[in-house]
Formats: sequence, C-alpha cells, structure tokens
Amino acid sequence: MDDFVFLLLTLSLCVAARFLLPFLSTSRRRKQSAGGDALSLPPGPTYIPLLTPILWLRRSAFEVEPYLRLLRRNHGPVFALRITSLPAVFVADRRLAYEVLIRQGAVFADRPSTNPANRLLSSDHHNISSASYGPKWRLLRRNLTSGVLHSARIRRFAESRRWVLGILLQRLRARADADGGLVVVMESFQHAMFCLLVLMCFGEKLDEKAIGDIESMQRNLLKLVPKLNVFAIFPQITKIVFRNLWNRMIGMRRRQEELFLPLIQARRGLNRSTGQKEEEEEEEERAYSYVDSLLGVRLPEDGGERELDDSEMVSLFSEFMSAGTDTTATALQWIMAHLVRDPRVQQKLFDEIREVTGENHEVSEEDVLQNRLPYLKAVILEGLRRHPPGHFVLPHIAAEDAVLEGHLIPKGAAVNFTVAEMGWDEEEWTAPMEFRPERFLAGGEGEGVDLTGSREIKMMPFGAGRRICPGMALALLHLEYFVGNLVKQFEWKAAVESEEVDLTEMLEFTVVMKHPLRARITPRSTMQTVRV
Repeated sequence: MDDFVFLLLTLSLCVAARFLLPFLSTSRRRKQSAGGDALSLPPGPTYIPLLTPILWLRRSAFEVEPYLRLLRRNHGPVFALRITSLPAVFVADRRLAYEVLIRQGAVFADRPSTNPANRLLSSDHHNISSASYGPKWRLLRRNLTSGVLHSARIRRFAESRRWVLGILLQRLRARADADGGLVVVMESFQHAMFCLLVLMCFGEKLDEKAIGDIESMQRNLLKLVPKLNVFAIFPQITKIVFRNLWNRMIGMRRRQEELFLPLIQARRGLNRSTGQKEEEEEEEERAYSYVDSLLGVRLPEDGGERELDDSEMVSLFSEFMSAGTDTTATALQWIMAHLVRDPRVQQKLFDEIREVTGENHEVSEEDVLQNRLPYLKAVILEGLRRHPPGHFVLPHIAAEDAVLEGHLIPKGAAVNFTVAEMGWDEEEWTAPMEFRPERFLAGGEGEGVDLTGSREIKMMPFGAGRRICPGMALALLHLEYFVGNLVKQFEWKAAVESEEVDLTEMLEFTVVMKHPLRARITPRSTMQTVRV
C-alpha cells in the first residue's frame, strides 16, 4: 500500500514539476568576493524543483556512493548535490577536508536540523552527535570525555574487558566445537561489545536475557535508521505515506524506554543512598558508569539550570551503545577477515604477540597501552584505513557564508566528507586497496599518522576537528586488545581452503561484509584459557 501511494505521489509531483519549471528560477546563488569577482556554488548535477527530492527519496547512502565517485571525477574535489533547497556539499580531498575541519573548524562545527524521526530519537538533539555547536554540546561532550571515557576510568574497566573477552572466547569455542571448527564471527563480536558497553553504561553486569533484550532492540533500531531518511523531505507528507515505518520507529522508541528507564531509576536510587560518601570511596565500591556521570549534569536553560530528563538520558545511552558496539564489531570483522586472507600477516602478528607475552599469557591492556606491540597497532590502523566502519562522517553545517576552493559554501549548507576515499588516496598511499600493515611501521608512509587530523589528514576513520569521535582512544584500545587475544588464542583459516574471503561491502548502520566472515579456528595448543 505504501509503495502504491508513493507512486501516485511521485507521478503527481512530476506532473506539477513539468508545469512549474518554466516559472521557477534555476539561476545559481552568487555572492561578490572581496576582490569583486562573483562566487558560485560548487559544481554539480542540475537541480529540478520537486522532482529531484522525489528521485532521491528512497536512495540509501550506499547507493549514492558510486554516483559520488562519478561526480568527483567530473567536477573535482568539491561538488554540490542539491536534494533540497540548500546544496549538500561534498569534500573529496584530504587537504580540503583539513581546511574545512581544522582551519575553518569553528565555521563548520554545527549540525543540520535533522528530520522529525531523528529529532524524536535524539530527544530534540539532546545527544552529542546531533546537538548544535554551543554550550549544550560542550557540556554533554565534556561530561563524556572527563567521565567514563577519561583515561583513568577507562583503565578501571580492565577487569570488565577481561570478563567480556572470556565471554567472547567461550562463545567462539562452543560454536567451533558444534560445527567442526567453523564459526561465523559477527554475531559473537556484536554480543561481546554489547556486554561491555552495557556494563560501562549502567555499571552492572546484567544477565544474559537483559543484555539480549537490549542488544535485540538496539540492533533492530539501527537497521531501521537508514530508512528514516525518507522523513527528511516533505515530512508532513512522508509521515502519512510511510506511516507504517513511522509507527515502527515510535514502537522501538517506547521499547527503548521500557528497557532503559528501570536501569536509570535503579542507578539513581543507588546514587542517592551513597550520596554522602566521597566520590573516590563510591568508585571503590562500584563501577563508575555513564549513568552516574549524567545524573550530575545540569543543562543551562532560561537563565538557570535543570537536570536531564529521562527521555534525554535514554537518547544519550542509545547513542553511547550504538557508537561503541557496531562500529567496533564491524572493524573487528574486517581486520580478522584480512588476517584469514593473509596467513603471512597473521603469523607475523602471532610471533610478535608470543615474543612479548610469552607462551601462556593473554595480551594485557598494559601491553597495548605501553605500545609493546607495534605490529598489532599497525594491523589495526591498516584495517581502519582500508575499511573505515563509516564511509562518511555525519554532515557538518556552515554557520556563515564561507569560501572553499574558490566556491561559495552558503550559510546552512550541509558539508559531507568522503572518509573512505581519503584513506584510499593514491597520492598518499602506495597500492591503497591492498592490506599492508607494514606501511604504519618505521619508514612507511603511515608512520606516526595523526588520527586526530590536527597536523594533516591522511585518514579520518573517527572524523577530525571539533566533532571528532570522543571515543577514539577507547575504540583503539578495544580493537588492539580483542584482535591481539583472538590471534593469541586461535589460528584463523578460511572456512574452505580453496576459497578466498569475499570482501564485498554492504551498508547497514556501518559498512559491513556482505557475506559475513566464516572462518575455521584452531586453538593454539600452548595457550591457557581465559576464564569468564
């Protein structure tokens, strides 16, 4: 039924566009530069009012990506794609990305006002990723980075990570034993990350059912999110046309609140009961969590302050878990896929791990934090360069008219960055589509790469500038810790010896393997088991 209504809507608007076009101005916006020359928008395809938005209504970002590569070839490193009244500008050059995100970072630090679905899921932009650049955003981000993501508190979760590592290894062993050594890894990776992020979020080791309920809800929501882009265009109409989709989204939001609110209330009660103790004494008795930090946040509002309401906290927890689970699990799968494809790299990595940790000890967090495993770090960086979990960062917005590469970027225009393309730049990287961890060792073109982009941008899997991912250090720790121990515990081989692992990509919430990694694992005979 939705498709039939959508077809009628499309045909009607196409007819309307046919008769309106002669009366609509198609001139490009121009502005006088300081020298008197007229600046125009970046080049791009023709925009047809009404018709263009309809044609893009149901396209996903993954369908758009090949088209964007074509526009890059035809129009250069900065081009515009008009889907609504304001252009969406795409920056497909790492040097220009540095200009926008670092040198003009304050101008381009804001976020667009998103569609009604995203506003509902973010409690009207009360989360870090979508909040406008200003006091609210600074407060929420500072609370996260100085709280649960502070380096001292990250270290306090060392035993929690070891607990989750035990869960992961136990699941892999059980599945391998049940299927002649064969495992499909992605589900186990996702479950392990959910166990860890739920604990960091709520400060409790929940039982399997509770974790499973949260995981199922969050995963279903993430699968739905790309479809919600239809509400960005003509929302008053699309909310009616796609009412079933809208109602599904409302139902999932209610389910989030059903699962999260009791955990918030329990933690709020625990904080009140220990409110007279010093903070350090409290943390010795129980794990400090994201909830604990948010209970102390006071938002500036109407000349005063207020606490976060429950809905806003639910949005922040959902953001925290989404950002830390699927992205890390996706990166883990891509890296392990390359280790299966290239036994030489896997053996070299295992030899380094064995030399540093000995025969009978797992990779510890200190091994990672003290940089005792440079080849392991190189493997992680190469995985992130070759397969960034997101091929685009969230759009930025120009807070005022700006100039880039001689083109006008008008106030309010969305600016996007082709993250994957920057890590595949042939001018910067030798054979960029090949997996070569050695490029990040001494003498390689990636030696000492700056992932923050503050000096230059060679790759930006975590974004760059003011809106860089605040969880970058935690993500790198998790990737090194889990990849190191997966290689120390098991030898990884292709499921079928004569078949190469398929690296075809597919877009979900992140860019994942279209055919999930299926591998044959064999326990290393000298390695002791990590216990849950």
